[in-house]
Amino acid sequence: LFIDDNAPPHRARIVTARLQVVGVPHMVWPAMSPDLNPIEHVWDQLKQRLDDRTPPPRDLAELRVALVEGWNALPQ
Repeated sequence: LFIDDNAPPHRARIVTARLQVVGVPHMVWPAMSPDLNPIEHVWDQLKQRLDDRTPPPRDLAELRVALVEGWNALPQ
């Protein structure tokens, strides 16, 4: 079984050709590249806000507060 994100920029033509030669079937499905998924950029920004906190959250309650504050501070 071979699964990839099906994003053409992430696969070289030689790889596509080799997969065809060895008989690996290709399923047609939408690309799932993180670059094409807008929520991935949001998660990156939120993680950066958490990483920038000094001191970092010490427990789950502080983490929750930090996440909510970070989420609310994201540009709309």
